[in-house]
Amino acid sequence: MARERAGKYPYGGGRVEGNLAYDFDYEQRREQRSRTRRKEEARPAPAPVQRREQRAQTTVRTRPRQKISLVSLFGFATVVAMVVALVMSYAQLAKISDNVVSMKSELSALQEEHVSLLTQYEKTFDLASIKEAAEAAGMSKPSASQIYYVDLSAPDSVVVYQQSGTNVLSRIFTSLGHGVCSVVEYFR
Repeated sequence: MARERAGKYPYGGGRVEGNLAYDFDYEQRREQRSRTRRKEEARPAPAPVQRREQRAQTTVRTRPRQKISLVSLFGFATVVAMVVALVMSYAQLAKISDNVVSMKSELSALQEEHVSLLTQYEKTFDLASIKEAAEAAGMSKPSASQIYYVDLSAPDSVVVYQQSGTNVLSRIFTSLGHGVCSVVEYFR
C-alpha cells in the first residue's frame, strides 16, 4: 500500500494536509510521540473484571386484542360491494357485446336476403309478364261505354241536424256515458 501511495504522490509519502513549508519541529514531535507509545506498551493491561451475568427473566407479553372500528368495517364492505358490482357490470357488458356481434351477423344475413327478395319482387312487376297474365285471365282494357267521370267542381257543403229541446239532465247523462266509454276504451 505504501508503494501505491508513493506512486501516486512523488514527494515521498502520502497525502499532505496543511502547509507544505519546511517544518523544523517535525522530528521533535515524532520522537515525543514514539516515546509515549513505548510507555503505553510497557504498561501492563488491566485484568478484565469478571462480571457475573444475570439473566433477566423474560415474560411473554401479549398485546391486548384490538377492536375493529365500524367505519373501517363499513369501508371494507363498501369496497367489496363495489368490486362485486364492477365484476357484474363487466359480465353484463360481455353478454351485451356478444349479443351485438350475433345481431350484426344476423343483420348482414337479413340484408343479403333482402337483396335477393327485392330482385324477385322486381321480376314480378315485369310489364310484359303482367300483360300476358291479364290477357290469359280474360281481362281487357275498358271501352268508352264503361268509363264514367265524376264532377267535383262544386264547393263542399255540410248540413248538421241537431235535436231540438234536449233537457240538461239528459245531456249530463250522455256526457257521463261518453266519459265512461272513453275510460273503458283507454284501458282495453
